[in-house]
Amino acid sequence: MRAKMFGGRRRVVGMIHRSVRQVHGDGDGEEVLRFYKSKGQHILVNPRILDTIVRKSAINPTDTVLEIGPGTGNLTLKLLEAAHKVFAVEIDQRMVQVLEKRVLHRGLQGKLRVIKGDAMRTKFPRFDIVVANIPYGISSPLVIKLLYGATPFRSATLLLQKEFARRLVAGPLDAGFNRLSVNVKLLADVELVIDVSKRDFLPSPKVDSSVVIIRPKDQVPNVDLHQWRAFTRTCFTHRNKTLGASFKQKGKLFHLLKITNEDNHCSPHKGDDDAQDHKGVFNSFKEKIIGVLRTGGFEDKRPSKLSFDELLHLHSLFNQAGIYFSHRRHNKSEDMFVEDSDDVD
Repeated sequence: MRAKMFGGRRRVVGMIHRSVRQVHGDGDGEEVLRFYKSKGQHILVNPRILDTIVRKSAINPTDTVLEIGPGTGNLTLKLLEAAHKVFAVEIDQRMVQVLEKRVLHRGLQGKLRVIKGDAMRTKFPRFDIVVANIPYGISSPLVIKLLYGATPFRSATLLLQKEFARRLVAGPLDAGFNRLSVNVKLLADVELVIDVSKRDFLPSPKVDSSVVIIRPKDQVPNVDLHQWRAFTRTCFTHRNKTLGASFKQKGKLFHLLKITNEDNHCSPHKGDDDAQDHKGVFNSFKEKIIGVLRTGGFEDKRPSKLSFDELLHLHSLFNQAGIYFSHRRHNKSEDMFVEDSDDVD
């Protein structure tokens, strides 16, 4: 099967019409589908890239593969040939119908289970590896859900927006280094495999993509994962501001004081006597925060310039001082991957 280039696209605001035959390049039908760019519906049609994704995923014949956003099944069919079973999570019923038809045509229906729904709200079954062309709009929360979720897996081969992929592999001093980079690095190693041109998709997105492989680490630092994510959220809210300046902000200090006390005794809305007492508590807590930063030599440093080990050390210093970034009594495993818009910073 060869990738095809097509001219004369019919454009309707945020929408592209394609026949199934055009998208697949094979004889799978002439039904006309509407692909919505706003929903991240970009079908990978380059067979060379599809083969590379499957090959680099190192799928064993006994593996169960999780695919998120299979669309009309170009990648799914290749996964079914390589794996024991494929779980495919798809929210668009139109895509599901085309996918199931193609799989049935090849006699592979016994190896596929389609899960109809939103990947961010779906409880994933047990699987060995993830292989997927991820809709750009859910890239960050989905990566966090996979890594911070309860299901262990061997690797995740993901096709992502190029800029986003660069953030996953970024280190201190790199332009893309942010909270997402740090949160991923805590639990996994990321390999950049190959760049993919926007011309390899139908309809074409506005930007190029990249394939990465995320491999969870065998050994990870002994930290509370919920606390860690709250800590990095606090630090990277202003990633290019010094930590000393960032932690002196009154709103941030009040927030951390409430969390650290856990009973929310510190409130600025009290009577005059109570207000004076609380002012003293607040100032004492502020000095405690600044003291931690000074002790570790972090007061004049910026989060975007800190190494991973330095961030781990700072997190440890705060915890040793009894300063926490999330209510410990609320740390439940099921909310480890609650979506945070600031994961991409």
